[in-house]
Amino acid sequence: MFLSICLNPTIQKTLRFPSLELGEVNRTAAHHLDASGKGVNVIRVLTQLKKEAAQSIPAATQSIPNTTQSIPNATHLTHLGGVMRPLFLSLCEQDGLAIEWAESDSEIRFCYTVINESDSSVTELVEESQPIAAGTEERLLDKFNEIILRHDTYKTIIISGTKAAGYSDAVIPTMVQKAKEKGLRIILDIKGKDLIESLKYEPDVIKPNLEEFKQTFEINSDLHGFVLELARKHKCRIILTNGSQEIIAADSNEIFKFEIPPTKALNTTGCGDAFTAGLAAALSNAEINKESFNAAIYEGIRCGALNAAFIKPGVIFSDK
Repeated sequence: MFLSICLNPTIQKTLRFPSLELGEVNRTAAHHLDASGKGVNVIRVLTQLKKEAAQSIPAATQSIPNTTQSIPNATHLTHLGGVMRPLFLSLCEQDGLAIEWAESDSEIRFCYTVINESDSSVTELVEESQPIAAGTEERLLDKFNEIILRHDTYKTIIISGTKAAGYSDAVIPTMVQKAKEKGLRIILDIKGKDLIESLKYEPDVIKPNLEEFKQTFEINSDLHGFVLELARKHKCRIILTNGSQEIIAADSNEIFKFEIPPTKALNTTGCGDAFTAGLAAALSNAEINKESFNAAIYEGIRCGALNAAFIKPGVIFSDK
């Protein structure tokens, strides 16, 4: 089983316009309201990958091999609070998502995706999260410990995104440490101090985007050399995504590069999360070696490309 963790729940409003005029009234009947945030997007794609494997749904991107075999069940862990919590949980239920949560006494943030078809632009409007209430971190860690101790079936922990205000710097590294002590596989899509402090516990794979990685480690030159040194030092594999540009990856021995096939994108929101889900799913029943690592990256690319074709974030096919 997978446990996907994100400490910044979001309700995502996606609006699609034939054209957009700033300073004017713009109306559209094409819109979606979804539970979102990086962790929810990851769990939604993992849930759909399980359906895809069971139903043999044909891949829309035939040029990229589908390496996913048998996909375990998936659960999302976060905090929730405020008047929008019932809506968030209802939206998750509609998508068939398994959610565990700790009370935060804080409102869930809204974020907005504005798609302008006239120039194919995608604009993100992001609300900063409200601070969590005192005691939330302790409740969240208790829930985390309960989950990984209660179920021996959890094999992979995926931690994504930034955390809401009010959490300590220790919360994410603590979860990484506890999960590694239990022998679980760790995939991190985080940045900054959360990433730096988690590396000491030797996560299996880290997957920030290229810009986040450069900012986290203040890299100005010799990117490849630094990536190899970091992978060797912390015994992890590294994947640096860069939108539609080339992916750079590394193990302790060498650098790998992967081209992204051209894709007609409708909405790029959630593509990185779809990549993470595909990667995790492809590695779920495999030892991580050069062959399985490369195959998992291709599965991540496939899932990211499929996600880009839909207005709803964090999907690889439409349930409608």
